Amino acid sequence: MHTLQGSIGLTVPADGIAYVRGATDVPLSESTVGQFLRETARRFPDRQAAVFREQHVRWTWTELDERVDQLAAGFLSLGIEKGDRIGIWSPNRFEWLLTQFAAARIGAVLVNINPAYRVSELEYALRKVGCKALVTAESFKTSNYIAMLLDIAPELASQQPDELKAARLPDLRAVISVGDWGVSGVVPFHAVMRRGEGILQEKGRAEIEAIEQTLSSRDPINVQFTSGTTGSPKGATLTHRNIVNNGRFVAMAMKFSETDSLCIPVPLYHCFGMVMGVLACVSAGAQMVFPGEGFDAGATLAAISEERCTALHGVPTMFIAELEHPEFASFDLSSLRTGIMAGSPCPIETMNQVVVRMNMREVTIAYGMTETSPVSFQSAMTDPLDKRTTTVGRIQPHLEVKIVDFDGRTVGVGETGELCTKGYSVMQGYWEDDDRTRESIVDGWMHTGDLATIDADGYCNIVGRLKDMVIRGGENIYPREIEEFLFKHPKIQNVQVFGVPDERTGEELCAWIVLRRGEGSTEEEIRDFCRGQIAHYKVPKYIRFVSELPMTVTGKVQKFAMREEMIRYLNLTQHRTA
Repeated sequence: MHTLQGSIGLTVPADGIAYVRGATDVPLSESTVGQFLRETARRFPDRQAAVFREQHVRWTWTELDERVDQLAAGFLSLGIEKGDRIGIWSPNRFEWLLTQFAAARIGAVLVNINPAYRVSELEYALRKVGCKALVTAESFKTSNYIAMLLDIAPELASQQPDELKAARLPDLRAVISVGDWGVSGVVPFHAVMRRGEGILQEKGRAEIEAIEQTLSSRDPINVQFTSGTTGSPKGATLTHRNIVNNGRFVAMAMKFSETDSLCIPVPLYHCFGMVMGVLACVSAGAQMVFPGEGFDAGATLAAISEERCTALHGVPTMFIAELEHPEFASFDLSSLRTGIMAGSPCPIETMNQVVVRMNMREVTIAYGMTETSPVSFQSAMTDPLDKRTTTVGRIQPHLEVKIVDFDGRTVGVGETGELCTKGYSVMQGYWEDDDRTRESIVDGWMHTGDLATIDADGYCNIVGRLKDMVIRGGENIYPREIEEFLFKHPKIQNVQVFGVPDERTGEELCAWIVLRRGEGSTEEEIRDFCRGQIAHYKVPKYIRFVSELPMTVTGKVQKFAMREEMIRYLNLTQHRTA
């Protein structure tokens, strides 16, 4: 059995300052994404690599590698060259996985487009990076991709694929559809695959291999748009080196081997899916299992049970939905041992239930951001449970992290400040946006905007977002602290706390609460629960009971949406400027 060996987070703060540096005993890889897959296919040719349950697809590593070459050859036949940008706008399907590796194999830059994007967002993304090609699904949930694309590029309905010229998308030369749309200017994905297969049968892989020899691990290979709450999205530009190594170290932290099988219900368009999921599996030869196109708690539990998955990824809201599933007890989860909970702060009670009820005794917590490829901290499976429930673990290899105050000075151990990351994982920058890049990366340090502490043992605790910190009457309040307290209430399934403007105190706290199925409560009951247990200024002034919280596609809670709705509901006019 081939097991990845390595250590994480072995350094602790020195001289009482909040600065840590990761272990360096495992060298960084200089492989490109395409080479990374090729090597795994050589090591484990006949082991199962990928399962797409909804599409009834099962591939070995050899079959996956061969199909990637077919698509890469097909891309070349469409005139796509090294450095060109290929957009992918699709939920979790096998076409997404093939596109991820085929683009990398010929040096094209994969542009991840959020499956929830609408017309203006899609147009912005395609124009911003100058996508030469777009691989797109027909629809997802309430999104009709065909209609939206025809809205931006009506020329697709009348032109031929090899003649595509769209006025609003001047760089776009090819639209590749998942399925046969019957639109004249669109070429079906299966047709590109067939074309590539024919080229390989006739000419072999010489052209693809020649291109691979010209690629560097430091070339940009992926653009991921960050979901900013203000202004236009920023395109974080990542290299082969960024994401290959992050996938490796994530897998090491979970002690992945070729005998593992990872259930991936998180979206591929996000780093959680394509790096912490896909590339982590490639690094070890572990199997990838995709329960469906989008997250469904029942489908995820069924996939774990029937495919005997040993690991599961998800954000806290996904784990909560799985634990609350009415038929939870009917699924056999005994094969599980590990996985990652990340994406947003994890309620301690949820983590405890995941360990006990889902058998994930070696579950880890990870922290990071798109701009750092993404993981900077991850708990070890051997960490005490209290460290895995109250911190995000210790620093990953080959990285440095410091906690700084508003003046940029490194704070002391245990003190709160902004988390800054340095090392191989930091992005190249925001695509064609030097000003915003300079604002975020200073002397190689990525300023995350997250408030955190580092303890004497090097464990990191994320306190909240810099922009989420509430300042009430001069008191700094961290919403996560109050959320953790409210999660202890037996009737509360989920809760989010945020600030709203107030003329007298500057800001007041508001809590949105989702109750457990069949439970009822009142604002006064919640306040009574708080009184005498937390400081008076931390007791929410406004409490709203809701059936669900506004979420992104990745399962992250949108506090800005809740804040804006409460401002309208309460008819508040004073907006915080910070």
